[in-house]
Amino acid sequence: MGRSRLVVSDFVMSFMWVWSGVLVRIFVFKILGLGHGNGHLGEFLKAAFSVANMFFFAFLSKVTRGGAYNPLTVFADAISADFNNFLFCVGARIPAQVVGSIVGVKLIIDTVPEVGRGPSLNIDIHRGALTEGLLTFAIVTISLGLAIKVRESFFMKTWISSLSKLTLHILGSDLTGGCMNPASVMGWAYARGDHITKEHILVYWLAPIKATILAVWTFKLLLRPVKEDKTGSKSKSD
Repeated sequence: MGRSRLVVSDFVMSFMWVWSGVLVRIFVFKILGLGHGNGHLGEFLKAAFSVANMFFFAFLSKVTRGGAYNPLTVFADAISADFNNFLFCVGARIPAQVVGSIVGVKLIIDTVPEVGRGPSLNIDIHRGALTEGLLTFAIVTISLGLAIKVRESFFMKTWISSLSKLTLHILGSDLTGGCMNPASVMGWAYARGDHITKEHILVYWLAPIKATILAVWTFKLLLRPVKEDKTGSKSKSD
């Protein structure tokens, strides 16, 4: 029952995530009318609402006891889990997130088709893969560090994570879209019909997945000497 709840939560949160980004843009640029003619005010408000949006989804994740909208989040946990949990994440949770994103984007296009066509690759495929890989490596490493260092502080953990994601998104927005979320990109790519192209698979799936694995392994490698030192110190004191 708990696993079924997680799959449903992942579907719903992924569906809501693609909608939330569109609603932020509509509210700032359409309803408030803060476009390019208003200097940086529109972009500032968009960034502020984006951070608030990430706080809202962090709260949803807490309420649903682990629900997620990003495959990289569950994949990072699955790497360290046992084989059954790994299969559950890869075979059920990630597909649920992808389907939720596809359904959400389809509804967006049918409802407000003028919002755009989603993130796009504006550089060559190799630099695109490197960009998404570096951005993913950075955010996964930050998330792993926060999970250990500020585990008990929901506000501080979410604040640092949100600002980090926003900063990395801005850095990569003109190159690849700065997505760091394969499911969200998949929804828009599926709507455009280019979800099985080499560019999409390599840049938005393979590169982030490899970067996630590397980040988890690197983090474990860096933490291992600390644990050994603590064990050694305890033995000497005994």
